Amino acid sequence: MAYSKNLKIKKMKNIINKTIIMSLVILSIGACTKLSENPIGILAPESFFKTPADAEAAVMGSYYMLASEFLYGRQLVTTLQLRGDMCDIGDLGTSSSRVSMNNFFTDSNNGMNNTVWTTLYTVIGAANNAIDGIPPITMNEDLKNQLISEAKMVRALCYYHLVQLWGDVPYIGAFVSDPSAIKSISKTSAQEIYIHIIADCEDGVTYLPDTYDNGTRSRPTKGTAQTMLSSVYLILKDYANAAKYSQDVIDNASAYGYDLMEDYQDLWIADLGDIKEHVWTVDFKGGISGDIYPEGVDYLAAMTGVKGSNMSGFSVTVPSPGVYASFDDRDYRKKVSFLTETLVKGVMTPYTEWAIPRVHIAKWCVSPGSEAAANGSFSSANYVIFRYAEVLLNAAEAINEANGSPSAKAYEYINKVRARARNYAGTQSDYPADLQAGM
Repeated sequence: MAYSKNLKIKKMKNIINKTIIMSLVILSIGACTKLSENPIGILAPESFFKTPADAEAAVMGSYYMLASEFLYGRQLVTTLQLRGDMCDIGDLGTSSSRVSMNNFFTDSNNGMNNTVWTTLYTVIGAANNAIDGIPPITMNEDLKNQLISEAKMVRALCYYHLVQLWGDVPYIGAFVSDPSAIKSISKTSAQEIYIHIIADCEDGVTYLPDTYDNGTRSRPTKGTAQTMLSSVYLILKDYANAAKYSQDVIDNASAYGYDLMEDYQDLWIADLGDIKEHVWTVDFKGGISGDIYPEGVDYLAAMTGVKGSNMSGFSVTVPSPGVYASFDDRDYRKKVSFLTETLVKGVMTPYTEWAIPRVHIAKWCVSPGSEAAANGSFSSANYVIFRYAEVLLNAAEAINEANGSPSAKAYEYINKVRARARNYAGTQSDYPADLQAGM
């Protein structure tokens, strides 16, 4: 997926130009400001940031493109799915960019690459705009620090994806108001980018609140920052710090409002909105018109839904061969995570008779929300970036690696996840059993 240096420089200049325009559009929308026709030569944060409302609008702007078809609504998530072991292409007649991504034959001409790369840097530009523009505003200092830290968390999330997908990438840590100021762009080492991600998350630990009103999980909290740090340190194989930050989340779970949902299936019901297991989500409004594409547009239910069935799905992303069979039939998670039968022309039909005769992914397409379109798109889903089960598993893994063997706490945390899996829609089962000491 590497870009040549010249192509990357050209692309980055285009991205910066688009980011300047997009950031100001976002800010004007968020602040409901009527712009006067008074053109200026250089666009800069100081031309917008005047009031606390401007600061709030800028941070909301940094979230703007996360909930879009270009990122969590389809392109980024599908990229991550197809690059992983669990998912495969179902309908081989889908776009060649998806097939190439699935087969690991991608280059700079791949449309998914270009969309995800460009959009992540656009979001980074909006976040940098907020980070650089908010400090001079006269306002409550605690709120000011919180808003800046929210934008830093969004920036960290974007680099978290960029560095894992591409390795060394350009790091832009300030808002670029004049494209000519960066005539050349070079790559920054992945190691250095992780240092920047960690610094942004550490600010989040310091300045972000424990919770928001109404249990909102689409804005990062102190627990979000600690969760992301635990994930980053696991990637870096710094197991002591990974254990520390995941333990911090567990120790403060009640203050953050975190816990496992009793029924695993509830994780995938869009109408439930933000729930206690969510640590950080991307919130789609649902029921909107495609006229505002790509913002607010979500296609994951359609992408995973069954083609030719009543749900009118696309059958693009399906489980990889062998994944379904690898789950024990006694496992409730197998029952609710996979789709083996659905209505076709009003008749319940097994997957062997579908247009694409493969087991499908049930998580998103079964309950996309009451406001979703007929094929499940434009849902009101709150897509998960991190959830509490991951924190428990991160802690168990990190403790095990840091100590050279599992401790009682490592067993405790992984067994909490297994105990929840034994809740078979309200009926307790005996599978999966707890791991026993010595395993």
